Amino acid sequence: MNWSRGFLADYHYTIVDPATWRDLRSYNLTDGSVMKTTDGLMESADIGITSLPSEGETWVRIYLAAMQDGTVTREALFTGLLQAPTTDWDGRRESHQAELYSVLKPADDILLPRGWYALAGSDGARLAAELLDAGPAPVTYEEGSPRLASHMIAEAHETNLSMARKLVDAIGWRIRLSGDGQISIEPRATRTAAMFDPNGNDVVELAITDQRDWYSCPNVFRAQINNLVAVATDDDPDSPFSTVSRGREIWKEDDAIALNDGESIEEYAIRRLKEEQMPARMISYGRRYMPGVGPGDLVGLTYPGQRISGTFRVLSQRIELGYGARVAEECEAYG
Repeated sequence: MNWSRGFLADYHYTIVDPATWRDLRSYNLTDGSVMKTTDGLMESADIGITSLPSEGETWVRIYLAAMQDGTVTREALFTGLLQAPTTDWDGRRESHQAELYSVLKPADDILLPRGWYALAGSDGARLAAELLDAGPAPVTYEEGSPRLASHMIAEAHETNLSMARKLVDAIGWRIRLSGDGQISIEPRATRTAAMFDPNGNDVVELAITDQRDWYSCPNVFRAQINNLVAVATDDDPDSPFSTVSRGREIWKEDDAIALNDGESIEEYAIRRLKEEQMPARMISYGRRYMPGVGPGDLVGLTYPGQRISGTFRVLSQRIELGYGARVAEECEAYG
C-alpha cells in the first residue's frame, strides 16, 4: 500500500470482547471523526451508526478499509468505550450518534487511596503500567526505565491516570496508544516516524499554517526543590530566544518538580528551559492518512517554498472518517 497516493476509504466498527480483546461482530458507520492528542485521555471519537449495539456499555474498534489498485488494507484507527448513544428521528428515519472514550477511561475513573506514594528508586514505567491496568486493554512497558529520583505522593483527587502520567513525565517517557487499543509505556520518540516533502512523500495539502509564539518563550528558567535552587539562562547569541538576541529576560519557574534518575537540579533547569522553548514554532496542516504516526511521534517536514524544514513533534490529530481519511495535524518544533 502506497499511502502517499490516493485511495478509496470505507469504515466500519466492531464489537470487542473485553475478555480476549478480539473483534466479535462488525457494523457499518455513516460518518464521524477520531481525535488524538498527547494529554488527558489522549483519544476520543464520535461516530454515526445505523443500529444500536445490544450490549449496553460496549468496547468497540473503528477500522479504515483503504482500497488501492484492487487491494484492500485494513487499519485499526481507534479502540474505546461506547456509552449512551443518542437517537435522532426524522419522521420514521432513525439515526444514532455515539461518543467514544479512550482505553484510558477506566484508569481515569479510579481514585487513588489517600497517602498512596511511589518510593524514590522505583521503576517508574512498571508502576505507571500497573496503574493503567484498570480495564481490559493490554498494557505493556519497556524494561530498563529510569528510576524515580524522588518520592511521589498522590495529591487530593488523584486518579490512576493522573498519577501514571506524573510518573511517566518524571522519568521522561511517554504513554502511547495504538489503534487496536494497546497501552504502552515507552521512551519518548527520538527518531522520525515519517518524512513529508513534495518530492519523496507528498501527502501534505498546500495550505500550511506556520505560527511562531515568540512572546511566551522564556530565556531564564528557575527550578526549586526544598532549599535547593537552580537557574538556567539562555545567553547563546545564535538562539533567537536568548537574552542576547531579545535584549531582555523572560522567566519561568517550577517548584513542584520530579528529577529523572541521576539528574541534578541544575540539569533539570537546563532541560526544562529547552522544553519550554520548543513550542515556539507551531505548524498546522492537513494531509493524507498514514499509519504509524500519532501524537508524540516525530515527523520531518521539508517544504522550501513555505520556508519549513526540520523535525517536529506531533501534538494532535483529527482523522475525518470520510473521503480519503483526511488528517488535520498540529506539530511543534523539536530539538
